Amino acid sequence: MKALLTRQREAYRADPMPSLEQRKAKLELLKAALLNHKDALCDALSQDFGHRAQYDTLLSDIMPCVGNIDYTLKRLGGWMKPSKRSPGLLLSPASVTVHYQPLGVVGILVPWNFPVMLSIGPLITVLAAGNRAMIKLSEFTPATNKAIRALLADAFDEDEVAVVEGEADAAAAFSALPFDHLLFTGSTAVGKHVMRAAAENLTPVTLELGGKSPTIIGPDMAIDTAVERMIWGKCLNAGQICTSPDYVLLPRAKVDEFVSAYRARFARFYPKGLASQDYTSVVNARQYQRLVETLDDAVAKGAHALPATESYRDDDGHRLATVMLTGVTDEMRVMQEEIFGPLLPLVPYDSIDEALDYIQDRPRPLALYLMSFDEALQQRVLEQTHAGGVSINDTVLHVAAEDAPFGGIGPSGMGHYHGHEGFLTFSKAKTVLKRGKFNSAKFVHPPYGNAIHKLMLGFFLRK
Repeated sequence: MKALLTRQREAYRADPMPSLEQRKAKLELLKAALLNHKDALCDALSQDFGHRAQYDTLLSDIMPCVGNIDYTLKRLGGWMKPSKRSPGLLLSPASVTVHYQPLGVVGILVPWNFPVMLSIGPLITVLAAGNRAMIKLSEFTPATNKAIRALLADAFDEDEVAVVEGEADAAAAFSALPFDHLLFTGSTAVGKHVMRAAAENLTPVTLELGGKSPTIIGPDMAIDTAVERMIWGKCLNAGQICTSPDYVLLPRAKVDEFVSAYRARFARFYPKGLASQDYTSVVNARQYQRLVETLDDAVAKGAHALPATESYRDDDGHRLATVMLTGVTDEMRVMQEEIFGPLLPLVPYDSIDEALDYIQDRPRPLALYLMSFDEALQQRVLEQTHAGGVSINDTVLHVAAEDAPFGGIGPSGMGHYHGHEGFLTFSKAKTVLKRGKFNSAKFVHPPYGNAIHKLMLGFFLRK
């Protein structure tokens, strides 16, 4: 890894400011390779997961990356132009501009749940900003890693984009490398270790973490409509998404109606239940066992498990349908940890004030979802809660907005990428003041106290 980093640093020094044409060419190569390898990526992801619905991969991994590349290609020229700023009266005559300079070599740490989207997605903005990249892929997706390696090898030399694999010790060593920026996507617990390792080199970090993303169903919202708007976000990738709805806050009198509506909609989505090819498995036996233990812990402590379908478990194939949970308490693991799977606690409220207090009393989540057409309630939720991002009357899809930043807040992350914000994250905004032949700065030189000094101070410090 150190040798790769050295090689990329040397290549960057030889070409520290790639032109617009060079950057566009790299993005076009990446797009072509992504489209050429899309079938191999779908097959590899399904192999790693035991079964992953092809459309889950196409819709959530491949398509957003292609859209992001197209969006970036159209706007990159404008992003790269230095922006003019005002020097103000004190610094005149002079020009002040902000130049956007590549940082150098960026490290990207990729999780297992969306290994294509969460490696290629950041890479797009890294390349757009003129950088080189080293990508550490998850040890839990070996087939997909092989497919990603082949994809990137078609488009880039290793001194432009390099792939690293290995277990947890390799990830730790990767985090400790002196990158010019480090992007990590994963759990809050691991994010702390990554940030600690990066701090040794004062490496700037962008952390895309997770947490318990709530869904609020407003008092005005029809339950069937609410379920229709949120169920796909919970079932996509079997809930193994950092922005998946983690739990639902809903009016107490509507809990039973929610369970019935969810079961009916789940049956419509997946008429063959767990045998449906459109439903994705839990990635491996280890994650499946974690979810089963979390479910068992909740039931043992008094929760009621309400599966979305009659046959909801396949232990051999590590497949698990949505299991709704009522009667949950803070003593249960399911309410303490990010679920990252198809368990769905239902938390009743008697007033919207109670629901908002519940959210405000807990760590700030990566996403928050509100199901309500009441504009006053929408505004209140936006003003009184914090989250990395919000979807109103939808779930998950705000992440796919190409012209908007994506990032967490507090324990759910720091920093942004996607679109223009991604370009800014992976660029150094460098202020440049430029003077011509006339040097107005000499008027503030010592010795102090002359008439010009007094005139200036009188002008600028007047009340």
